Amino acid sequence: MKETLSAGHPPHPAKSRSTFSGKMGYVLAVAGSAVGLGNIWRFPYLAAKYGGGIFLLVYLILMLTFGYALIISETALGRMTKKSPVGAFHAFGKSFPFQFGGWVNAVIPMLIVPYYCVIGGWVTKYLFEYMTGSVTALADDSCFTDFISSGASVEFWLIVFSAFVIFVILAGVKQGVERVSKIMMPVLVVLAVFVAAYSVTRPGAMEGVKYLLIPNFNNFSWMTVVAAMGQMFYSLSIAMGILYTYGSYIKKDVDIEQSTTQVEIFDTAIAMLAGLMIIPAVFAFSGGDPNTLKAGPSLMFITLPKVFASMGMGRIVGIVFFLLVLFAALTSAISLTETGVSTFEDQLGWSRKKCSLFMGIIIIVLGSASALGFSVLDFISILGMSILDFFDFLTNSIMMPLAALATCFLITRVAGLDAIAKEVELSSAFKRKKIYNFFMKYLAPVCIGIILISSIANVLGWITL
Repeated sequence: MKETLSAGHPPHPAKSRSTFSGKMGYVLAVAGSAVGLGNIWRFPYLAAKYGGGIFLLVYLILMLTFGYALIISETALGRMTKKSPVGAFHAFGKSFPFQFGGWVNAVIPMLIVPYYCVIGGWVTKYLFEYMTGSVTALADDSCFTDFISSGASVEFWLIVFSAFVIFVILAGVKQGVERVSKIMMPVLVVLAVFVAAYSVTRPGAMEGVKYLLIPNFNNFSWMTVVAAMGQMFYSLSIAMGILYTYGSYIKKDVDIEQSTTQVEIFDTAIAMLAGLMIIPAVFAFSGGDPNTLKAGPSLMFITLPKVFASMGMGRIVGIVFFLLVLFAALTSAISLTETGVSTFEDQLGWSRKKCSLFMGIIIIVLGSASALGFSVLDFISILGMSILDFFDFLTNSIMMPLAALATCFLITRVAGLDAIAKEVELSSAFKRKKIYNFFMKYLAPVCIGIILISSIANVLGWITL
């Protein structure tokens, strides 16, 4: 193959590459990308739907094995090649499999971030409303549907949220991405602890705490595993190109394995705090009915405002909750956008400013389509889904499993497990090397295949997730 990379010996990049200042900046940036709406909203409702404590146990097992293997893989390949996804794959070859593997990893964040910014705009709108005292109005059943079908209002909040994301990206890796992560992530943790502490002390909330933390094997089913696997994929920023890009920004002395462990701990801690924020509060509000938690997307924007309105400190709790959700959404959106910008810089040779503005155009154009899909474009239905739901299905259920399979192929068939081990061991003891090799060689492709097949079967109505 032309221009093939010798295992473990990448060429030096032509131009100097931005870097994080050190391990802490990298860990907080990766944690920021991982801690997003998937943790704050998706994790609690999936945990409630698929057995509470048993779902949490299965999720932890998968994260410490399968999730760990893929985080290590993408980070090591990024640092090895000093490239974002397309360049990382091209370093090993330019034939179709490498073109496909690189571009599918690179395009995913470009398709996710526009509709992610739409939801970020919803969160910003709700925070603004709580700050202006609209607690009772937000608890009305029609409030959310009236808002998302308004068109102009949704577009305005999309632009507000997107503008902040682009502003941070324009500032660069150290002064933008890293600085914002260092500020927002600690604040996010403090806010999450506050809301969780308030939630678990509500009358009747302890039943919700027990449901989340104590495994009940009677609640276990095969779908518990499938749902936990999908959530782990979504939550850890796997197969989105982010870990390739952030890996390319770290220096050779950064301990990849230790950093991965810290990201796992941080991500899981926030997911559990989110569970403790939401599940006990809704349990207390609903009189212990777990079905109230299975509302899916409406949980954050319809059910929780009702819960907050029933509280004595509803306005304050609402402000704090949506502020931490906003921070989580921003750090993830910044990571997704940075990956797109990095790809354009590498492949087109454009300046960072030009790439950032181009990503801004993509966000507004595709984001507007998703935002208006509930109003002026509501006549458009793809496979029975709105535009936003279709983009979510396409990226999360189809493209991300394909991107992960491409990474598995690159490592097991081309680069080799030894090359990854060599890269990791430049700065790490690689204590979980045997687990890594076993999962990448045997189980990872099977697990990814299960996610892909079950997701397609779900949208076709063959199974219900």
